[in-house]
Amino acid sequence: MRVLLDEQLPRQLAPYFVGHAVRTVPQEGWAGLKNGALLTNAEDTAFEVLITGDKNMPYQQNIAKRRLGVLVMVAKSNAIEDLLPVVPNALAALATIQAGQVVRVEAEPN
Repeated sequence: MRVLLDEQLPRQLAPYFVGHAVRTVPQEGWAGLKNGALLTNAEDTAFEVLITGDKNMPYQQNIAKRRLGVLVMVAKSNAIEDLLPVVPNALAALATIQAGQVVRVEAEPN
């Protein structure tokens, strides 16, 4: 699956999404784009999912009409150490996410 990692998430997270072709927003040259333009660019270049930490994006954008899914990683912060426990659930969600769908994932409670 072609996955785009949003710019507020650390790029060091990309290798943890084993089995997926992950690119970052800065790698694509899209740093600083507003969410609507970012989603359109991602769709136009055949990304299937945007992984973001922006919990507000689903409320600001009409994802249901998009040709990609949005996976929202929910953690205490966007620091790599806080996000890594979320990765197993994010990988599981990537197996079923569909275009136009928003999925929020968190770490399993201890």
